[in-house]
Amino acid sequence: MPESASLNGCIDRIELGFVEREATPRLLMKLSIQLHLAGLFLSNTVSILEIFGVDRARSTVHNWVHKADLQPEEGRSPDHVAVDETVIRLNDEQYWLYAAVDPETNELHHTKLEPTRTNAIAYSFFHEFREKHDVDDAVFLVDGAAPLSNACRRHALDFRYERHGNRNSVERVFREIKRRTASFSNCFSNAEAKTANEWLRSFAFAWNQLI
Repeated sequence: MPESASLNGCIDRIELGFVEREATPRLLMKLSIQLHLAGLFLSNTVSILEIFGVDRARSTVHNWVHKADLQPEEGRSPDHVAVDETVIRLNDEQYWLYAAVDPETNELHHTKLEPTRTNAIAYSFFHEFREKHDVDDAVFLVDGAAPLSNACRRHALDFRYERHGNRNSVERVFREIKRRTASFSNCFSNAEAKTANEWLRSFAFAWNQLI
């Protein structure tokens, strides 16, 4: 599918139910949300609005993104799921990002950001994932991380160890997330965990539309 068609389709799926009184045309609001989620800096996004004669602050566009409450589509039933965890920094604090990706489509189905890395959190991650998607018959691809394999056992899910191959899909997602954080390394600057989690869900929505 041409990239322009994917972009248009994504814009059509952005709901603006949170808007009560907003002087900005809704199409431009949707375009701003999509451009930012697709990788454009907030400063560049507001510059695009200025081309259309609309003057808005970066914080305004930021608020549009979070109020839109975008979520990856639920109800998927992939044959394989690559799961992994990586360190993400929120200001000076270390958090663990859990992610589940379909290696066949590269769709990002679920994320979870937590301040620690434990068996209980890994179990909770899989529980949330199973609530949203039909994955009980899927094969989960994990690396040597004990919490992930332990969680699969506790949920009676089929899994196998794989360090590369199909698991590269989740590594690609992690690389893009880290590229997109404010410092272009692995740090959300001036953000709370709730805000970062909301951004990750919005990112997953946009990622799945544009891949």
